[in-house]
Amino acid sequence: MTWRANRLDDLPPYLFVEIDRKKREAIAAGRDVIDFGVGDPDQPTPAFIVERMAEAIRRPGNHRYALGTGGIEFRNTVADFFVHRFGVKLDPKTEVVALLGSKEGIGHLPTAVVNPGETVLIPDPGYPVYTGGTIFAGGKCHTMPLRESSGWLPVLSDIPAEVYRSTKLMFLNYPNNPTTACAPLSFFEEAVALARKHNFLIAQDAAYSEVFFDSDHPPPSILQIEGAKGVAIEFHSLSKTFNMTGWRLGFAVGNAEALAALAKVKNNMDSGVFGAVQETGVEALGGIRRPEIISHIGPDGTYRRRRDVLVAGLRQAGWSVTSPQATFYVWASCPGGLDSMTVASRILDKADVVVIPGVGFGQCGEGYVRFALTVDEARTAKAVERIARLKW
Repeated sequence: MTWRANRLDDLPPYLFVEIDRKKREAIAAGRDVIDFGVGDPDQPTPAFIVERMAEAIRRPGNHRYALGTGGIEFRNTVADFFVHRFGVKLDPKTEVVALLGSKEGIGHLPTAVVNPGETVLIPDPGYPVYTGGTIFAGGKCHTMPLRESSGWLPVLSDIPAEVYRSTKLMFLNYPNNPTTACAPLSFFEEAVALARKHNFLIAQDAAYSEVFFDSDHPPPSILQIEGAKGVAIEFHSLSKTFNMTGWRLGFAVGNAEALAALAKVKNNMDSGVFGAVQETGVEALGGIRRPEIISHIGPDGTYRRRRDVLVAGLRQAGWSVTSPQATFYVWASCPGGLDSMTVASRILDKADVVVIPGVGFGQCGEGYVRFALTVDEARTAKAVERIARLKW
């Protein structure tokens, strides 16, 4: 007897294990490791959010189960945010669901809307949870290649008609992790038209929508497209925008029927978002234009400065890299035509710097590595100096 379900064998291999092992060994040996690996903000949650939490956590009403789709104050705040940010009106009662972080909602969505054997379209490279959630639901994964030549957008016309006929769900992710690409409204228009034609749901992962560097072109929402609510939902997260990765708070918005299905799964699997955390979400979203937020994620903020140091340094060292317009990642071509695992391993072994091999996000990520902008400018400059000394 084995206590391991067969479905776990269908999950893609976790290709970061060797990198993680080497990182831990290097740290244990006393080496000065500079880690651009996990996308986890290094700065603390802003004080005004923490202060709201300190008040909320003392209220006895927040000590009980927070069942359902989220408190009405939080959902109203999300609806207000969407009007001001995207010009989209949402019904907070039916078109907003609070999540234990967007990852949880994304992972549960296929269970809510996909029947065994139905097809899910998944970007490659892409966030591994899209594949994991599909496998757990018994769905069939069909990858959509993302390539630099097409601006890291899937070429939707290349997907065969027979695949569309069996498709129940399409995952999109813009601004994109790991490629950092942004999608124009024209792309969302094409996707919505196909979803309406072939009767499938679109799940647009917008976790990085507020981390962008061109104030004249903020990333759009798919829900800005006419008719999108009929075929689409969108996931948002407070994790990266407000340095709240450990707080676990996000939300899904859009198609009411799909959100009701997601909420039914959640009601059977979790007990809702802690009420005090929802209160902090109200405070955070209401303060998104505060100086302490803009100074970090804004066009001239912390991530922009780190990006500029890293991109300039890599280019000077002979790397080919496009300067990202959004997210807090840099997606760089591997030097010397080497594969991504070789490059990531060599950088760690020879320079004590951690990067993520692109192949870990899918086969189309081969030939690239990802840097997370979670290292301060001085340490970033030091890491680039080390990388520049390597011979490829």
